[in-house]
Amino acid sequence: MRSSAAKAGIAAAAAPAASPCNTRRLLFDVVVISAGSLGGFAAFVPYANEHASRSAREGERSLSTMLNWFLYKRFPRLHIRWQPSHGGCGKLVSFISGAQSMSSRTLNLDDTLYDYLLTHSLREHPAQTALRAATAKHARGGMQISPEQGQFMALLIRLMGARNTIEIGVFTGYSSLAVALALPDDGRILACDISDEYTSIARPYWEAAGVAHKIDLQLAPALATLDARLAAGAAGQYDFAFIDADKTGYDAYYERCLQLLRPGGLIAIDNVLWDGSVAAVAEDNDTAALQDLNRKLHRDERIDLSMLPVGDGLTLARKR
Repeated sequence: MRSSAAKAGIAAAAAPAASPCNTRRLLFDVVVISAGSLGGFAAFVPYANEHASRSAREGERSLSTMLNWFLYKRFPRLHIRWQPSHGGCGKLVSFISGAQSMSSRTLNLDDTLYDYLLTHSLREHPAQTALRAATAKHARGGMQISPEQGQFMALLIRLMGARNTIEIGVFTGYSSLAVALALPDDGRILACDISDEYTSIARPYWEAAGVAHKIDLQLAPALATLDARLAAGAAGQYDFAFIDADKTGYDAYYERCLQLLRPGGLIAIDNVLWDGSVAAVAEDNDTAALQDLNRKLHRDERIDLSMLPVGDGLTLARKR
């Protein structure tokens, strides 16, 4: 069911099905249109055996076309579509599209809509655009976060007024660059990675964007770096953390970050939907680790939580 901002709605109910459908007895969809103060009316729209005579099928399509034209004149955003079903009966599919339509579920973005999103939202620094292009040529370029996710994280940094942040898993540095550009000049990122190969790609772009001084790159196992900060008394001193590294290590990274963050600090955890595989039976350790963490976070009363379908799934956990 879809409802519109103008309080217009549509409901469709099929009459009892005949078995089998035949060309002599038409079935009907009852399409009820209501539009708040505009009143309402009902229309009976026939559908019949898709193997019916040509004249019968053309008559039904003509009726739906006439109804569609009439409704369009009154409700320009309303459209009606006829399609055959697999059960031998055609079915009229009714829907509202356009600016008035709303949905209770997140949209599936096809290429056209995704391009629209980027065209009408994305604001990249030239260094980000260049780094994204360079990473796309890499054999493992798919590991990079999406640009809209980077921009979303940058917005969070600005909204929070964050100064001290943590990144676990740097790769070629796009997420570090996005966050660093959003930080004030005295802001800092504790960037944890073990790959000089990947992070060496990042450095020239950090320099080009003028943010290299904000990024403290630690080429060592992340847990060792985080534990050293805790031992040095840094608990509660960080505002934001981004986790995007080895999935089996996520739980340990989460626990360390929770200690290092101040109350009200935010942890962003990447890949929590794992290309949809978290909703199926786990067939590998990475998927199982993400499933376990998602269950844990859902019931963790130390945080406020939202799992978002951004990129490959992004969980935001606010420390209470």
